[in-house]
Amino acid sequence: MLAFITRRLGASALVLLVASFIIYNLTAISGDPLEDLRASTAPNKQALMDARTEQLNLNVPPPLRYFIWLSGILKGLIGQFTLGDSVKGHAVTTLLGSSVGNTIQLVTAATIIAVILGVAIGMSTALRQYSGYDYTVTFMSFLFFSLPAFWVAVLLKLYVAIGFNNFLVDPILTPLTVVIIALASGFIWMSIIGGDGKPRLIVFGSATLITGGIFAFLLATDWFTTPQLGPVLILILGALSALMVTSLTTGLSNRRALYSSFGTVLLGVALWYPLQFLFEVVPGTWFLVALAIVAIVVGGAIGYVFGENDKWASARAAGITSFLVAALVLIDRIMVAWPSYVQAVGGRPIATVGSGTPDLGGSIWVGYVDNYTHLLLPTISLVLISLAGYTRYARASLLEVMNQDYVRTARAKGLTERTVVMRHAFRNAMIPVITVVAFDVGGLIGGAVITETIFAWKGMGALFTDALRHVDVNTVMGVFLVIGIVAIVFNLLADIAYSALDPRIRVS
Repeated sequence: MLAFITRRLGASALVLLVASFIIYNLTAISGDPLEDLRASTAPNKQALMDARTEQLNLNVPPPLRYFIWLSGILKGLIGQFTLGDSVKGHAVTTLLGSSVGNTIQLVTAATIIAVILGVAIGMSTALRQYSGYDYTVTFMSFLFFSLPAFWVAVLLKLYVAIGFNNFLVDPILTPLTVVIIALASGFIWMSIIGGDGKPRLIVFGSATLITGGIFAFLLATDWFTTPQLGPVLILILGALSALMVTSLTTGLSNRRALYSSFGTVLLGVALWYPLQFLFEVVPGTWFLVALAIVAIVVGGAIGYVFGENDKWASARAAGITSFLVAALVLIDRIMVAWPSYVQAVGGRPIATVGSGTPDLGGSIWVGYVDNYTHLLLPTISLVLISLAGYTRYARASLLEVMNQDYVRTARAKGLTERTVVMRHAFRNAMIPVITVVAFDVGGLIGGAVITETIFAWKGMGALFTDALRHVDVNTVMGVFLVIGIVAIVFNLLADIAYSALDPRIRVS
């Protein structure tokens, strides 16, 4: 393993070195970094031009100037790492430090959501091949895949941001609107679950009634103005999470895993009130990370203790459920800050531009709400475009795997369909998806330029376009270096993930 990682890192570093040399020279000869000063009418114009020429080594030919830039990176071995200065005299490392975090945050959220939804939808369509649901998802996938990013962003601003903000001014839905939404929900769930005539009607009726009841409850309690989950909704959603996680990981026939998962739900609801006190006393991101880790460890311990003959499977189900319950408790606490945030931003909470509200003030929870509302539109934009590809790859990969001999052998042994799909087919079907994700992460960071520009998101996209406009070679190379390193790391992780998914693959 160590030898393999060393070889891959060496080869990747060589590729990155050659690519950086080419990019540096192409950028350097694409324009004149002194163009803005040449057009200046300042009396000390020549002095400013001489100062910038000396600062950026513009009197050195680009091929040789590249090695001056490269020496700043190599000096990092002795603690003097530098990427040079921008044309405006700012250190590139400082500029990257203020923009990388925003871009990584945006791309991480979009990638996680797109992969989870894409794999889930792709697998469900593969298991119901050539059904109406499969045809509908296929059509929507190609539709979203072909949509230009800037057009999607404009639609999101118009209908999601402006439309929802207008709705929040007077959050009332007419009975006819609720009925239409309920019927649409029933039709969608009936299409997804499928079945024969009677089961389809049962699913349609149940989904319609549940959706209508949920909207009636939300409107009656003025939930859109003062949203909160509370212990009751956390208990209900946690129980549904326990059923779903247990069904997917071990099967509902594993009663120990199911009871362990329900136990973690009850524990999370019991700790809801004490956690509200802790949220006020010890707020902060590190506390939330620690809470997530503790939830996984405690849930896994509960599952392991009560798992008897299948301890690790029970621990896995209970650990995942515990993490989801902790996430529900956290979401509930963030929701409490929603009215304060809405009041602070003048009643229009869904932001259309920027990565944060200037001079917002308020508690840390108001800051979290502000962060999420600014992330909403650009994340949805990236998810809609990425989701189509992940859905198609997951569907095609699972269909190919389901026709393999070892899957037919598993079925011949009498294994349940859940076991055949989740334990035998799913892992091998994920190998092509892992490959696509590894390539897409680097592409998303570099390709988020349009999305960041439209939403005025202060990330690497804005930094990159501004650097190209001013022929700021050092800044362009800083962005290129970050994207290249991320691509290398994720491709290496993909290779390691292959061996974890398929025991026949050995990383050596």
